[in-house]
Amino acid sequence: MVKRAKGPRQKTRKKLRKPPRSRGKISVTRFLQEFKEGEKVLIDPEPSFQKNLPFRRFIGKVGTIVGKRGRAYIVEFKDGRKVKNLICLPVHLRRL
Repeated sequence: MVKRAKGPRQKTRKKLRKPPRSRGKISVTRFLQEFKEGEKVLIDPEPSFQKNLPFRRFIGKVGTIVGKRGRAYIVEFKDGRKVKNLICLPVHLRRL
């Protein structure tokens, strides 16, 4: 028997896949996006850039920018009743 995978990217075959026509190089503007504090963003991972991918449960969540840490942004959002912070690169965020 094959041993079951228990990594952070398990069950993400469809979540971390791009449609065939949008595959290829990413535009540089997506890397160089700037956000202000208090701005609403959507957590939308870019599968072709694997560094600092958000956890699969947080894909599609809407949060607000709380601060900046290096090149990354701190996104605050609600997960059920709990308020959580996620450190995310601008490639994996989309402005609302």
